[in-house]
Amino acid sequence: MKALLLFGVFPCAVSNMQAAEICSKSSPAHTVALLELYTSEGCDSCPPADKTISRLYQSTGLNSEQVIPVSLHVDYWDYLGWKDVFAKKTYTDRQRTLADLANSRTVYTPEIFIAGKELRSWRNGMADDIRRINQQAATASLRLGIEKLADSKLFFTIQGNSRQDAKLHFALLEQGLVSKIQAGENRGATLQHDFVAREWGDAYPLSAGKAASFAAQLSVPANAKRKNLSVLAFAQDKQGNVLQALSLPLCEALQQ
Repeated sequence: MKALLLFGVFPCAVSNMQAAEICSKSSPAHTVALLELYTSEGCDSCPPADKTISRLYQSTGLNSEQVIPVSLHVDYWDYLGWKDVFAKKTYTDRQRTLADLANSRTVYTPEIFIAGKELRSWRNGMADDIRRINQQAATASLRLGIEKLADSKLFFTIQGNSRQDAKLHFALLEQGLVSKIQAGENRGATLQHDFVAREWGDAYPLSAGKAASFAAQLSVPANAKRKNLSVLAFAQDKQGNVLQALSLPLCEALQQ
């Protein structure tokens, strides 16, 4: 991943980038909840959580203007006999960072965070927690604009503005992934995953009250299906609170 920072004081430069965009989307006035599932194909208690995330919109009646799920596969269970092909140390590190911010010494799977805070009661339902977040006016705004997909790289612009200092994160998500597990705790199972983080970008700073724009790119895995890809962006403060989230699927023109 590479990104070029272009501060918002250059309206002509931003305008030129937007002119090249194939599709774009801006965040709403309310806060969109980011739901992070930490999971592993090597964990036998994770498949039910994976299914919960896959069916989130259907089971709750919510949509991407209210909550954006992301499934992050950790690597610390790979020693149990099955190496999770979607696992990255980056995701394990992020889970540990969130745990540190909560003064917790433990990470585990499946673990769910909503808006940067752990939700242990997710099995009893999450819709009410998400709707409470949606009732809050957003303290950050985001805009994504996808430009092109070339040489296995997705090029896009991302703009952010926050009332407080924050970090801007972005990632490539994929739907409809299937794995046939041949070893470990889930041996013999066929697992389906949705909203899987395939690539994760570096975090970039947002200074309070100062709009910033980035020209960024993410690598697209060779086995990824373009029609199932989307870009996730979110702003997070130093306490771990997710201030705003936004997702944008690849436009039809890029799905060929």
